Amino acid sequence: MAETGPFRSHVSAVQLAGRLLCWSLAAAMATAAVRAVAHPHARWWSAVWSLPWWLFCAAGLAWGVLRLREKAARRPPRGGVRSDWGQAA
Repeated sequence: MAETGPFRSHVSAVQLAGRLLCWSLAAAMATAAVRAVAHPHARWWSAVWSLPWWLFCAAGLAWGVLRLREKAARRPPRGGVRSDWGQAA
């Protein structure tokens, strides 16, 4: 059995990709704000500025693929039973 502790929780890959997507967007927006306000001229700044945007794109693609796989694995109920599955986006 896996170890349990205060920092161990059961989260899916879709949730982790979603968190990475949100945090990378936040970092990208923060670096864009710094670039707009401070106009940094350091040579390394272009790499720092573009890295969160590339990470955001990669995380978005990963989240989309993982979410599609998760949705495909979940099948609708058989028969005329009405459930939350039919209302899920």
